Amino acid sequence: MKAKFFLSCMALAILFSACNTANRTPKQKIEQQIDSLLKDKKATVGVAVLANDETVAVYNNQIHFPLLSVFKFHVGLAVLDKMDKGHIALDSLIEVKSSQLKSNTYSPLRDKFPDQDITISLGELLKYSISQSDNNACDILIEYAGGIDQVNEYVKSLGIKDCNLVATEDLMHTSGDAYLNWSTPEEVVRLLNIADKQPLFGTQYKDFLQAIMQETSTGKDKLKGQLPTDVIVGHKTGSSDRTPEGIKIADNDAGFVILPNGQKYYIAVFVMESQETDTGNAAIIASISKIVYDTLNSDIQ
Repeated sequence: MKAKFFLSCMALAILFSACNTANRTPKQKIEQQIDSLLKDKKATVGVAVLANDETVAVYNNQIHFPLLSVFKFHVGLAVLDKMDKGHIALDSLIEVKSSQLKSNTYSPLRDKFPDQDITISLGELLKYSISQSDNNACDILIEYAGGIDQVNEYVKSLGIKDCNLVATEDLMHTSGDAYLNWSTPEEVVRLLNIADKQPLFGTQYKDFLQAIMQETSTGKDKLKGQLPTDVIVGHKTGSSDRTPEGIKIADNDAGFVILPNGQKYYIAVFVMESQETDTGNAAIIASISKIVYDTLNSDIQ
């Protein structure tokens, strides 16, 4: 009798647990899995997910995370806004002096055209900045947009308040302060959503931006790392150096993902002040990305 009673209690407990799991919202499912993933990780991680114009999940959103090169997306929006208002084509050419192609920074553009003045289209500069995360291309575009203060003002005009941009790539490099440009994760996914859903500029500019985000060559082991290979992802990565103590100030990735049914969601994963390896940081981002993808994909099936 006792054995039957015990088995009945066990069965009820399992049934209750299964029902409880089934009734959890996507937000609860995602945030609980993130909690479990991060419990032994030596890093501060921020996450935000937005779908159908609603925030699906947030994690550590009260923290101001250093953006690093993710801010090149913000710069791109300000540049495209100026181009749209001035009816300037993507193939319009600008002059770039050799002095603007600084030697002490990451720059595929400089490596291709060392020690020379060049003429290049604005579209190509945007590709270098966003797809390849070229620091010189980014700073040239900031100057074109009217300076970093103008970029910051434009982003805030879109309703993005919990974000601050005060530094070019060159200033971040020379000052050694990677925390100058910051945002909460949720403000980044809100900006991604605004850029996609609102008519900020002409379709040709929007389509171009989406395309070069999908062509991003950096961070293939981050948001895309554990997703099916045929899933469409457009993203912008960010990564810092390490402190003398070996702390990685930031490893970031933010962008959009398209589910098999065509639904798009926006995700930002920021890893800050990490004692994990670079591979470990990328695995954190990739694992969280997979948690979100699997949860949202199963939720619509």
